[in-house]
Amino acid sequence: MKRNFISIVILALLVVNIVLTSIMMFSVVSTNRKTADLVGDVAAAISLDIDMGDASAVALEDTTTYTIADMRILLKKSVDADGVQDENDHYAMLTLVLSMNNKHEDYAKYGEDVTSREDLIKGKISDVVSQYTMEEAKNNPEKLRQDVLKGIQGLYSSDFIFDVTLVSPLYQ
Repeated sequence: MKRNFISIVILALLVVNIVLTSIMMFSVVSTNRKTADLVGDVAAAISLDIDMGDASAVALEDTTTYTIADMRILLKKSVDADGVQDENDHYAMLTLVLSMNNKHEDYAKYGEDVTSREDLIKGKISDVVSQYTMEEAKNNPEKLRQDVLKGIQGLYSSDFIFDVTLVSPLYQ
């Protein structure tokens, strides 16, 4: 009789365990689904923000490039933690490739004749790059590239130049 009673208690505990496990599964699965949807929505929003300024938004066949070769630009002097300014002059040796959207409305006005404005572009590039120290330029080339792009787009008041590529930058 004692064995039957223990078997009945074990069976009852097994049934209670199965019921509680199924209740827990349904509540966890629904919460997990809601969390996954929220994470998916946030990831989609972040992806949209990243894609807004992405150079891949312009098809390759709609891209025209213009190379500005071998610019030598004096960089800003660095200051160490003690406030002592570096006595040496540092230079950036840059070759830049401007990527232009030839389907953009401003391309016909400005883009086809970039060579006549090359000195203005070089001046803007020099203004932007000369604000960086050698360490800043080396350690954050993406920010330098973005600042040069913004400067050139500001010069033209247009975004038909949608990307700037730094080709093998050298810093001395």
